[in-house]
Amino acid sequence: MQKIVVKFALLLMAAIAAPFSLAQDLAPDVLVKTVTSEVIAIIKQDADIQAGNPAKVAELVETRILPHFNFARMTQSAVAHYWRTASPEQQLALILEFKTLLVRTYSTALSGYRDQVIEYKPLRAEPGATEVTVRSDVRQPGRERMTIDYDMEKTLAGWKVYDIKLAGVSLVTTYRGTFASKVRDSGIEGLIKSLWDRNRQNELKTATIEQQSTK
Repeated sequence: MQKIVVKFALLLMAAIAAPFSLAQDLAPDVLVKTVTSEVIAIIKQDADIQAGNPAKVAELVETRILPHFNFARMTQSAVAHYWRTASPEQQLALILEFKTLLVRTYSTALSGYRDQVIEYKPLRAEPGATEVTVRSDVRQPGRERMTIDYDMEKTLAGWKVYDIKLAGVSLVTTYRGTFASKVRDSGIEGLIKSLWDRNRQNELKTATIEQQSTK
């Protein structure tokens, strides 16, 4: 299931990327629909992104994607009840490392876009709601439709995503079991170290790719 999540992460990112001011003003479903076409257009026009150029992919993620996630809430949910046992410094470290891990996941998927079509369902939310779910279907040639849901919350900075569900499976929940196992084995520090190690390995892989591309 985690591989499937990675495969469709691009669509999830594209649907929530937007300029800061725009994100503040638009309703969550309108934001998703409006910006998806814009970001997909950028991807289609940029051969380097399609080819997986690490620098350009990272730039797109950093500038257009990250401001629209609530990484603190996502991390707290993924760590679950163990979050309360972590010190403020450990909580910050967990947020930073989990954010880095997800950025890598999304960056890897970014170059995998291949003309998928996204259809959005009418938003069902009570007036004044501060948490909503934007639901969508993804159509791919030769494949069954896949549902993707975006759990979003209203903040002073606009609507932000705190979880995404692929075919009903939560991205946050996907990590929760792994995190819990690591905490049981080696504590909060062990979880932080495992995330740090994984992120550093990913950085080395990226550096290697960049070196090879310049030769």
